[in-house]
Amino acid sequence: MHTSVSRALIAASALAAATASAEVKTKEITYTQGKTPLQGFIAWDDAVKGTRPGVLVIHEWWGHNQHARNQAIRLAQAGYVGFALDMYGKGKLAEHPKDAQAMSGEVMKDPALVKARFDAALAELKKDPHVDPKRIGVVGYCMGGSIALQMAREGADVQAIATFHAGLTKPEKPAAKGAVKPRLLVNTGAADTFVPPAAVDAFKKEMADAGAKAEVISYPGAKHGFTNPDAGKHGMENLAYDAAADKASWEASVKMFKEAFGT
Repeated sequence: MHTSVSRALIAASALAAATASAEVKTKEITYTQGKTPLQGFIAWDDAVKGTRPGVLVIHEWWGHNQHARNQAIRLAQAGYVGFALDMYGKGKLAEHPKDAQAMSGEVMKDPALVKARFDAALAELKKDPHVDPKRIGVVGYCMGGSIALQMAREGADVQAIATFHAGLTKPEKPAAKGAVKPRLLVNTGAADTFVPPAAVDAFKKEMADAGAKAEVISYPGAKHGFTNPDAGKHGMENLAYDAAADKASWEASVKMFKEAFGT
């Protein structure tokens, strides 16, 4: 009995030591799409052995900011490699909604450019030595969520996509039958006036018609930008952080990734 207890204590101490040594590592990288330099931020837990799924983070319309980087770190803490990509170009950030609207509009008007920048980041993530290139996911916020869903419509070869307060504007070309390969989870705010119930219903119908495996979770009282602690500082009534919705949507998304990746 004494020996068993001693072994249990030793095992517990070893586990505690391993947990204490776990550390999320981060690295900034510059990569390119065409001739445009882009800013990347990658995060991983150095205590995880071997390769693991990689997850792209597509930022809000503000650009590659700290919010996007924080999500990459959250992914690393969940056991994945998080890669916050850049849709605008290195150093391009918006602080005012008018600037963000202009910058996002400039990119979003060119679907080929959006796909090229998504593909450039995807290639960068897949070549990271910590990543299993056959298990790739995407998280997208606001504009980034809209981009992620569009990439799914275009047959992106990834296993799972989770979006947070994404725009669900009706696409010019709805998803074709069988085109959507990844499992989808759309986290939306029930009080988000940018995404009214009619838009949610239309999205659900589009995905059902396409035969996609898609789920929508609506969070009561949550407005647009509910995952971003700085959402309310921009003076827009429909932007607000919601801690409960942030926590619940993250947990739902991690659960979905675990199921999709088989982890």
